Amino acid sequence: MTAIAAEIERFNRLSATWWDSRGPMRPLHVANALRLDYVVAQIASHLGRDTANAQNGLNGLNGLRILDVGCGGGLMSEALARLGAHVVGVDASPGNVAAARLHAESQNIMVDYRLGDPTEVLSPQEHFDVVLALEVVEHVSDVSAFLATSAARLAPGGMLFVSTIDRTLKSFIVAIVGAEYLLRVLPRGTHQWSMFVRPEELSAALAPSDLQIRDLRGMRYVPLLHRASWCKDTTVNYIATFSHT
Repeated sequence: MTAIAAEIERFNRLSATWWDSRGPMRPLHVANALRLDYVVAQIASHLGRDTANAQNGLNGLNGLRILDVGCGGGLMSEALARLGAHVVGVDASPGNVAAARLHAESQNIMVDYRLGDPTEVLSPQEHFDVVLALEVVEHVSDVSAFLATSAARLAPGGMLFVSTIDRTLKSFIVAIVGAEYLLRVLPRGTHQWSMFVRPEELSAALAPSDLQIRDLRGMRYVPLLHRASWCKDTTVNYIATFSHT
């Protein structure tokens, strides 16, 4: 397993706040809206889906199989399920999975949530058109093993999305000192700088899986305004899209 017990316990403590868009998870709610548009647009481009239909909630992702690894409270899983995708959400935190299931049931949204490590809760035959690893690689003990496991779940022609934080001096100042200690938009201890992952490390880890990066972009978050936008600077938050060569 690549999950870390201390990280699981920390997310268990935060699980009740997942769907409070004004609480500790507010930055994730803001970032999730931006990332949803990005993921849908990339799917439309690479897999030939109708972006307009998906964005308008007209089942533009109907029939698509999506795996959300480290799904947390289900913010992205539920949003993609609303657009017609069949979504499997996997998380190692019992609190996260419980919160995700409860909210999906309250909204009458079908998401297949599973508690545990992907190697344990997915059958060998299960493969997906899209695999998401959003804000999770910086919380696992073995990034290369985690990414290899995620990549192995891709169906031929599939896509892997990874969003995380770069390991730079700027990210230490912005994402930890600023976000957690000065502005307190994230709970203290949310991140460990040494566990942040550089974009080139993602590419190197996924090279044995024959996955190449097809898009890389930075994300800027303005804490006082709670706004997120894409930018060219990937030295703090970024998202990368990979597909088979």
